[in-house]
Amino acid sequence: MALFGSLSERLNHIFSKLTKRGRLTELEIRSAMREVRIALLEADVNLRVAKQFIAEVSEKAVGQQVLESLNPAQQVIKIVNEELIALMGSGNAKLEVASKPPTVILMCGLQGAGKTTLCGKLALQLKKQGKRPLLVACDIYRPAAIDQLKVVGKKAETEVFEKGTQNPAKTAKQAVEYALKMGYDTVVVDTAGRLHIDDALMKELEEIKKTVDVTEILLTVDAMTGQDAVNVAQTFNERLDVTGVILTKLDGDTRGGACLSIKAVTGKPIKFVGVGEKLTDLEPFYPDRMASRILGMGDVLSLIEKAQEAVTEQQAQEMQRKLREASFTLTDYLQQFEALKKMGGAGALASMLPGAGKMKINEKDIDEKKMEHTKAIILSMTPKERDNPQIINSQRKRRIALGSGTTVQEINQLLKQFEQTKMLMKQLKGGKGKMRLPF
Repeated sequence: MALFGSLSERLNHIFSKLTKRGRLTELEIRSAMREVRIALLEADVNLRVAKQFIAEVSEKAVGQQVLESLNPAQQVIKIVNEELIALMGSGNAKLEVASKPPTVILMCGLQGAGKTTLCGKLALQLKKQGKRPLLVACDIYRPAAIDQLKVVGKKAETEVFEKGTQNPAKTAKQAVEYALKMGYDTVVVDTAGRLHIDDALMKELEEIKKTVDVTEILLTVDAMTGQDAVNVAQTFNERLDVTGVILTKLDGDTRGGACLSIKAVTGKPIKFVGVGEKLTDLEPFYPDRMASRILGMGDVLSLIEKAQEAVTEQQAQEMQRKLREASFTLTDYLQQFEALKKMGGAGALASMLPGAGKMKINEKDIDEKKMEHTKAIILSMTPKERDNPQIINSQRKRRIALGSGTTVQEINQLLKQFEQTKMLMKQLKGGKGKMRLPF
């Protein structure tokens, strides 16, 4: 599902009506802004934030420069885009680094927001940046919380420091001392959550904050709770003066209210967003890219970054050569599926494409299960068969079908699709400049 699907769809519908009209009057712009305001409120955006946003956009949109421009509808969309960026923060808010190591990151939030898993995701992000993180178990109340952090730490290949059910502030202090001794430059403290905000929870967090020199206090909030997430953020910020917010479950059926309201209400930036259950599903938050996705303009920069993580420069160049020479094999085909999986799958990538909202791309359009079947078929072939699919006769097909748990018909479909791709590459190669490859 595309991020903020319903909001994005509503905004695209409103702006498409403006585009069809050509020149706009002040009345038409104000009428469109009323529709935008309703769309924002239905997306669970804070009432005060929605009112202020519409006031800012309307003031700029009904200016003489916009009304007299050759394409006023595009000018209005540009203003909305700029105001969305301003609403969510001017730029990417990076994690602060302590002047004297270790950097201590205090993770807090309500129970169920995904805080413990998020500690592992953050550790993985830090390791990509060349850091040496240490996870600290300070949730002594929830059953198996410490064990859960150990499992997450193992997956992230990050050590977990724990002292059982002793006082969390004492554990945090000992963890910082241990980090100094063992050369860890970042300490990520997993704290206890509650089903709702209570004084005991806040006092415990305040005690940890007083005991160790905390660099960052990151609040984890569940994006699916909408306006409640904003209220939680406001309360935590009043007591702890948080330095940033991490929105989790942004891949679910979220309406966007929390994402668009938190910065305006608390004054604190969103630093990361959780977009899936895997440890790799954590992304730095870029207000400009998020605004583009909300308006259906895609997020090409994030798409490029994901591609660069999944495929090396050498692999990309080799694939370009094979495509140009139409010499790629089923083994290369398989490598493309693996790269796609690393990038988050076809569904996740589709939502980053410009115009994805208008195309209404969703999981039903992209059959990830079929891709897994294709991988199973190729893996059931011998290396010789992958390099020379023309030798795959009916007997070999039956063997491959048995080994992959598929049918001979599916194998025929794959081979036909592969041959069509090779033919297309040959046509492009023989075009003598008439058709150019997109790379």
